[in-house]
Amino acid sequence: MQRINHSLPWSHLGTERTLSVFRYGAGTRKVYIQASLHADELPGMRTAWELKKRLTELESQGQLQGVIELVPVANPIGLDQHLQGSHMGRFELGSGKNFNRSFVELSAPVAQLIGDRLGSDAEANIALIRQTMGQVLDSLPSPTSQLEAMHRLLLRHACDADITLDLHCDFDAAIHIYALPQHWPQWQSLAARLKAGVALLCEDSGGSSFDESCSSPWLRLARAFPEAAIPPANLATTLELGSMGDTRVDQAQANCEAILGFLAEQGFIKGTWPAAPAQCCEGMPFEGTEYLFAPHHGVVSFLRDAGEWVEKGDALFEVVDPLNDKVTTVRAGTSGMLFAIDRGRYTQPGTWQAKVAGRDPIRAGKLIND
Repeated sequence: MQRINHSLPWSHLGTERTLSVFRYGAGTRKVYIQASLHADELPGMRTAWELKKRLTELESQGQLQGVIELVPVANPIGLDQHLQGSHMGRFELGSGKNFNRSFVELSAPVAQLIGDRLGSDAEANIALIRQTMGQVLDSLPSPTSQLEAMHRLLLRHACDADITLDLHCDFDAAIHIYALPQHWPQWQSLAARLKAGVALLCEDSGGSSFDESCSSPWLRLARAFPEAAIPPANLATTLELGSMGDTRVDQAQANCEAILGFLAEQGFIKGTWPAAPAQCCEGMPFEGTEYLFAPHHGVVSFLRDAGEWVEKGDALFEVVDPLNDKVTTVRAGTSGMLFAIDRGRYTQPGTWQAKVAGRDPIRAGKLIND
């Protein structure tokens, strides 16, 4: 194992932050895994520690076939943000920016540099595109903030990977994944191993999130150069490992073994591993996800649990205004998987309370919430 420490620029006087990457194995193929880019989403970080221990064992036994890079703490900036006892890990406090938005879009600058050099050899095209992605990132002007520097480092390590896993969680949620619809067949084994409740599929959710910044450029380049052989060479996903409190030892170990079993299936680890369960969740269009909001201020009482299937018209939660004795029941507008509910119990209009993944598209434009 090799530990690579990157010092983030723009630290305050007398302080320094470090982004640490742990590299295991050797070879031409690569997996990149990072955890807790939203720094208060800790199930991924706990799972990453289990992965760290298991990868150390597997490397010492000569079981790894390829490179696996692991970043257990992907956001040292957000990890340090606490306000009056509350961890504020989703947005950078100084700028208000979501830590998992606005990553660099690589396809356009890469296309300008290599368009006339692409051909019918897919492997040669993959190597050229990956090399050029690195050159584009390395040639950008100096970062103007710690956040920008951190974004570039994370993307620089992931842009040449074959498989990229970004470990997150939701407030109170079933395990679920976000991925490109073209990649869903390859992800079904991992979803089954993790016992995920649903997969949310779209090409562009509208936020330039990390996983899409790794996987979508390959689709865009293939469409820009239809005569060239450009496969989707970075299989990237956001894994939402349940709820924010899901950091129990057994949960982290189960997540770890599910990920390792999937990587073994993909040829990155030798040995005999359990087969993926035959039963897998549905892949549904992210355009079919309904966000449900409270119509007025009040206390929320949830009537259904995350992970349940609900039908259109089912009562999901009540909002109670105890001053004016106003009670409103909010019902599902679509049938589907109630995959996440909010952790807060006092709400206001404009704050989502529940998310239901349905089979039929009902939204367009920007799909991801901030």
